[in-house]
Amino acid sequence: MNTILKTSIDKLISHKLLNKEEFVALLNNNTQELRNKLASHATFTKQRYFSNQVYIRGLIEFTNYCKNDCYYCGIRCSNQQLSRYRLTKSDILSCCTKGYDLGFRTFVLQGGEDSYYNDDRMSDIVSTIHSMFPDCAITLSLGERSYESYKQLYEAGASRYLLRHETANIEHYNKLHPDNMSYQNRMNCLHHLKDIGYQVGCGFMVGAPFQTTENLAEDLLLIQKFQPDMVGIGPYLSHKDTPFHNQPNGSLEDTLLLLSILRLMRPDLLLPATTALGTIAPDGREQGILAGANVIMPNLSPSNVRQQYSLYDNKACFGNEAAEGLADIQNRLQSIGHEITINRGDAPITNR
Repeated sequence: MNTILKTSIDKLISHKLLNKEEFVALLNNNTQELRNKLASHATFTKQRYFSNQVYIRGLIEFTNYCKNDCYYCGIRCSNQQLSRYRLTKSDILSCCTKGYDLGFRTFVLQGGEDSYYNDDRMSDIVSTIHSMFPDCAITLSLGERSYESYKQLYEAGASRYLLRHETANIEHYNKLHPDNMSYQNRMNCLHHLKDIGYQVGCGFMVGAPFQTTENLAEDLLLIQKFQPDMVGIGPYLSHKDTPFHNQPNGSLEDTLLLLSILRLMRPDLLLPATTALGTIAPDGREQGILAGANVIMPNLSPSNVRQQYSLYDNKACFGNEAAEGLADIQNRLQSIGHEITINRGDAPITNR
């Protein structure tokens, strides 16, 4: 490893930030040696803030209807090959009950931008979950909504919101989305969520079509400026029924490097090892934890709809990606020196 890279790593550890050129240099020199060094520092940093604990979130993918037509996404509105579904309120509550009995204390309600779940319906679902499980956190991932909508859902009992910014570069954003979608609106939504008081998560796909190393550096700088509570990243995975079906998938190695960088930038970050990591490699989730991640989100959705929430091809949603496989998840984490913690996971565990 050359002196310039070593200097950049030292600066990242001490100052928690690099400039764009330094980030680009790190990302362009992604070797096993570099990943190992950054992962070692990321693990040490994570241990200071979270010990060896990994937070679990129960993921409920409750609708695969979406009004948007994002070019990379399998549930885009123009995909006529997909069998669509919506879970009822009763279905969702059953998932929560099952998850609570398994030990989950955070529920993540994720879906496409589906107008059926208007503010009143969604608020009713959230408030009922909140009243039935008052010791649990409710995370929403419903895409772009109005300030008033976000506020109503917050007042109903939701406390976290995941909205990937997708890219910090407007030209890149426009290559991934149709003309009726707005980069500026996505940014406005993120700021609205923070203003209301949510714990906010943003994030991006690693290796997305047309993405450059400079784009990734811009993403890191945006995250440093926005200061989210959570960041969700994973390798881009293509879907056969999208305009990008022939685009190459993102890289496990690049994702692992970025997880380590994010942990060093933000030591107290809630950083998932995503389903996409578990899809691209059998031990991808464990590799993500060892690179700096500290959250996993096993699937609580009814088994008959899991394959239909098809953001990308061959999505892992059974086995050790499923909530009912929690014992196996615990064993796999123990094998790499980590433990599941049964709590809401709002903040770091230790006082450093």
